[in-house]
Amino acid sequence: MITRYTRPELGAIWTDAARMERWREVEVAAAEELDGPTAEELAAIRAATFTVEAVREREQVTDHDVAAFVDVLAASAGDAGRFIHYGLTASDVLDTALALQLRDAGAIILAGSRELVAAFAKRAREHAQTLCVGRTHGVHAEPTTFGLKLAGFAFEAQRNRERLERAFVQTSVGAISGAVGTHAAHSPDYERRVLDRLGLAAEPVSTQVVARDRHAELLAAIALAGSGLERFATEVRHLQRTEVMEAQEPFKPGEQKGSSAMPHKRNPIVSERICGLARVLRGNAQAALENVALWHERDISHSGAERVILPDSTILLDYVQHLALRLVNGLVIDADRMRANLELTHGALFSQRVLLALIATGQSRDDAYRTTQELAQRAWATGTPLRELLAADARTSALDLDTVFDYGAYTNHVPELLTRLDTLS
Repeated sequence: MITRYTRPELGAIWTDAARMERWREVEVAAAEELDGPTAEELAAIRAATFTVEAVREREQVTDHDVAAFVDVLAASAGDAGRFIHYGLTASDVLDTALALQLRDAGAIILAGSRELVAAFAKRAREHAQTLCVGRTHGVHAEPTTFGLKLAGFAFEAQRNRERLERAFVQTSVGAISGAVGTHAAHSPDYERRVLDRLGLAAEPVSTQVVARDRHAELLAAIALAGSGLERFATEVRHLQRTEVMEAQEPFKPGEQKGSSAMPHKRNPIVSERICGLARVLRGNAQAALENVALWHERDISHSGAERVILPDSTILLDYVQHLALRLVNGLVIDADRMRANLELTHGALFSQRVLLALIATGQSRDDAYRTTQELAQRAWATGTPLRELLAADARTSALDLDTVFDYGAYTNHVPELLTRLDTLS
């Protein structure tokens, strides 16, 4: 992933040096469970070193990265180097080390996802009674509160956190089963002992590689998390439109520039970036799904794609979560503009309450609907308050207009609904 979208802690997991260090840890753990090496030889194996440059140089000869790494590490260990990679195949090292890297990435990403849930919940409570219009099909529907809107995002963020947690757990799986997964060189008990040292579960039947449905599930969970953040970002982008202007991204006056040509601009660039990068996450998930089907016990058609999509997706989700957290915490809410926008339809958005009130007076549903539709659309089209039209129409004379036009009807249950935020973790 390019530096622009890489936060240092997550990016450090996927460097060549970090990847090879995980390979070294697997090789050392495997050697420590062998019967052959003496204490002195194990000490030499533990002390063995490598450099990325040396491995790359050796790979020019071997044309095989793990073989090159083993050559360099074994040479560093002296005579004890003969026990490095003893009875292993490359996938034993690659897949087990990958599980360690994903576990590290998961710890960072899950910490960020918890912060995001908490931020959504905090702002939802803050705006529990901030009235705004609810829209369906992009058109004014009925009043709601901005807190209730944010609460929905909080629960979606929680579901995504839980999905990610499950997915990272089931990728924390290694294999030390040898060529085609038969354990011909080492027993399943040996595998278990090595993986216990590394804190990983064992793939029940590895067929030489850890099954790629695990990684596909993780990339799908990452894509879903990205899509959830895109949904929030899309909402912010709409609310920041000049014609709406109910909410805006944080902006640093006197420092930040919204446009190189138009000094008045304050663009929703963070939200737009989230939306664009969420597309990349979905594309990577598709590649992960295609990696599931390998030929027979193993091929490497998945390998090249994974070297791109696993680092990129974890790095990007970490970055996008960070952007979203900044956006949620700094979002500028204009409650007065929200209230003003509620009046754009001149009361037509109370139409359901008018409909139900007319039915309650004894009118048939169809008659009540037609009357309400006619008057509500006239209010909207002519700019005449719906309440005035209702007061002047004999068909609606029985209505208690104070009760009908009560915003409190839309907020009565919000406190009860927001208590459900207490279940989030």
